[in-house]
Amino acid sequence: MATYIAPNHSFSINKPTEPQVLLRELQRIRQMVIHEGEETFRQWQPSITRHSFVDSALNLAHYLALRHEDLRQLQVALMPWGLSSLGRIEGRVLPNLDAVIATLGMVCQQDPRLLPHRPPLDAFYSGDRYLAKNTEAVFGKPYNQRRVRIMVTLPTEAADNYNFVRELVKRGTDCIRINCAHDTPQHWLAMIKNLRQAESELGRSCKVFMDIGGPKPRLGTVLLSKNKQRIHQGDKLLLSEKAPLNADKKIFQANCTIPEILFQLQLDNQVWIDDGKIGGKVKSILPEGVLLEITHARSKGEKLRPDKGINFPDTVLTLNPLTSKDQQDLDFIATHADIIGYSFVQEATDIELLQLELQARLGANSCQPAIVAKIETAEAVKNLPELIVHAAGKQPFGVMIARGDLAVEIGYQRLAEIQEEILWLCQAAHVPVIWATQVLENLVKKRTPSRAEMTDAAMAERAECVMLNKGAYITEALTILDDVLNRMEAHQSKKTPQLRALRSW
Repeated sequence: MATYIAPNHSFSINKPTEPQVLLRELQRIRQMVIHEGEETFRQWQPSITRHSFVDSALNLAHYLALRHEDLRQLQVALMPWGLSSLGRIEGRVLPNLDAVIATLGMVCQQDPRLLPHRPPLDAFYSGDRYLAKNTEAVFGKPYNQRRVRIMVTLPTEAADNYNFVRELVKRGTDCIRINCAHDTPQHWLAMIKNLRQAESELGRSCKVFMDIGGPKPRLGTVLLSKNKQRIHQGDKLLLSEKAPLNADKKIFQANCTIPEILFQLQLDNQVWIDDGKIGGKVKSILPEGVLLEITHARSKGEKLRPDKGINFPDTVLTLNPLTSKDQQDLDFIATHADIIGYSFVQEATDIELLQLELQARLGANSCQPAIVAKIETAEAVKNLPELIVHAAGKQPFGVMIARGDLAVEIGYQRLAEIQEEILWLCQAAHVPVIWATQVLENLVKKRTPSRAEMTDAAMAERAECVMLNKGAYITEALTILDDVLNRMEAHQSKKTPQLRALRSW
């Protein structure tokens, strides 16, 4: 276990801190970051066989060590001296620290031999280059110089409508997404053939992202109470192992499509249904399943429908991340996908399982498709550093912030905070991020965007890829998103403002 080096000063916002004090504190932090970071990196090294990821893994280890401390007072103390407040340190931890220390050393007239060398420009900007290179390894070259890629989910009609697919590529789609929870391998093959034809005609590349379904629990057969058509707060729902056969006057009934989950639940565990529209708590554990008391529903009630997703945020589920259907789908995906979306991945062994399945189908020495881990649970967030190392240490890798399930699992009020932390961590590892779920949802489906979702789309510039879902107005939404991202890139790159001349005043 690394030795913790305690801070030796507290800072005041009421008077400037002497540069000598700041210098000593930054030297202490640098020593701690190197000591703890390199110990973490040594633990990771056996999992890293991809040489191009070594520097990124070390920077990630340094970043994790740095973020073990609360640096807010130090940041404020650095600002009056015109020095970096360390607020954009993610991709270059040691070079940023060394640059600030070297400058403070000059201010303090410190002997240069007692200070770290000022980093060369090449080292200072290497993190940006690594991230750009890793993004290109996953998503290909950028379209029309736009840094952020755009991914579009294909509807079933893309299998038969070539002109639709061609229009998506023409308008700037960098990656098409095929959700393997829907359609068939015959549909998928037709979609990919249409895409390849469009690529050939238009002279540009577009990647194929195939999303394996994973163990997503859903409602199976639903039987309503004989007295009610909608479920309300205070009602009871029997969530059972087997499909219910006979309606009951007092309670609603439904079976869970992954019944083994029910036997992992405990009293008072939360259960959310239909993207959080219906919430309940386990009140009784019965031989046939669990009895829920509904705690959240609109005052007019909610419709309980088959095939709606179920989330269990209080329960760390022990499930095989690859279902039998996923195994069958992988036979097709392994040879047709450029990128594989991995649903409900939670720990490093899940990554290793998929890697072994791909090797079994493609051979250990063949070119492996990129993997994108979809971060959908609190457990996945907690294990994100290990997921990154085990995946990116062997092949091109990215992370999707799957905001739909993630919001239900961690609570909507924490979503923005956790989204930021995922972005920071991935930038420290130089790993590309996909900003996903309900981007421009109203525009895609109804043709009129909300003000809030336009702001959300603009903030997506901080990721490396933005995902649009299918809808009747997807081509229009694609054109607008392309315009928004290009405009935002003139103002901001990741978290760094670009001080373009303002034209509004």
